Amino acid sequence: MEQAAQQRNPWWWIPTLYFGQGIPYVVVMTLSVVMYKNTGISNTDIALYTGWLYLPWVIKPLWSPVVEMFRTKRLWIVALQLLIGASLALVAFTTHLPSFFQMSLAVLWLMAFSSATHDIAADGFYMLALRKPQQAAFVGVRSTFYRLAMIAGQGGLVALAGLLIKRLGDPHAAWSVVFFVLAAVFLALFAYHQWMLPRPAADQPAPESSNLLREFLQTFAAFFRKDGILVILGFLLLFRLGEAQLLKMAMPFLLDPARVGGLGLSNEAVGLAYGTIGVVALTLGGLLGGVTIARFGLKRCLWPMAFAVHVPDLVFVYLSSALPDNLLLISATIAAEQFGYGFGFTSYMMYMIMVADGEHKTAHYAICTGFMALGMMLPQMASGWIQNMLGYQHFFIWVCFATVPAFIMTALVKIDPAFGRE
Repeated sequence: MEQAAQQRNPWWWIPTLYFGQGIPYVVVMTLSVVMYKNTGISNTDIALYTGWLYLPWVIKPLWSPVVEMFRTKRLWIVALQLLIGASLALVAFTTHLPSFFQMSLAVLWLMAFSSATHDIAADGFYMLALRKPQQAAFVGVRSTFYRLAMIAGQGGLVALAGLLIKRLGDPHAAWSVVFFVLAAVFLALFAYHQWMLPRPAADQPAPESSNLLREFLQTFAAFFRKDGILVILGFLLLFRLGEAQLLKMAMPFLLDPARVGGLGLSNEAVGLAYGTIGVVALTLGGLLGGVTIARFGLKRCLWPMAFAVHVPDLVFVYLSSALPDNLLLISATIAAEQFGYGFGFTSYMMYMIMVADGEHKTAHYAICTGFMALGMMLPQMASGWIQNMLGYQHFFIWVCFATVPAFIMTALVKIDPAFGRE
């Protein structure tokens, strides 16, 4: 039985593991935005405070060596999934409190810290349980099921919230139901992974050390001694500078009425166009991106994928200028933008895997994702204020100009031509 667990087919656990990893991210980056928008919070406050919720993903490298040194990645994964499920249930209880905004943010902070730690363990487990060719082959699969969590969240649950708001007449009650549903889903994932996750022989805590602080510092120092570290950091921080701002303001733009420059869609329409059709396109793009990198290698794919991520941002310039009311047209343009983003983002994921490869790969991958999160958090925190100053049309034009640093860093990075290719 133990040997079977060690050799379990990755299809049995990678889809559910990364579906589970995607749910808290969707809650922080999308569902919280729609919930606060539905309950009357301003774009500036939404962007600033939900942007702060990204901080745990930024600073998670500070405790990533702890995950590497103590117990197994498998144990960390299942314990944290239980805690995240409990946190989601707690959010549901805050919706009718007098200080709903502050209290829900506090609980979301707990969930975000738990989720960030879960990401450390899950990404480390992925690299320990799979051979390198499998890592490249399954990067599209993990991205796909991560995106399916987004469909379930920002598609199905956003639409569910809209229907419940109409039926109950109270957005606070509607969102309470949504978060109870989320909690039940996450607790089910916890039970499944307790049974299904394999037990790879490589999943062992790091050897005990008499000086944990020294081990901690050495792990970080090893990362910052990597060749070309300044270019690495520049790429991680700047590749998504424009996209980060667009992602934070996309939902408010779709929900806001035309008199303030938005498209005036209902929750249900947003759930269909952006949260379902858009994420399906994002998912297909991610799956194709993983297959393409496995076939041609990261080096040959990086430039085409950089263009695939950023050029389709022009879609939002069109939407904010024309303000179409045809849902089919809106859905098709969003799908085109999301497909390009999904296809191109796989190159960023593989770049982080390449940078992290070697000793302390779990902690080093966490450091990479921390810089990725910082590159998302800071632009997103300012995006609401920028949008308020410029209006939606000029804001999306600004987003397009903000993609220029990504192309500069793409020209500077160095990649082994064979990396990622099977």
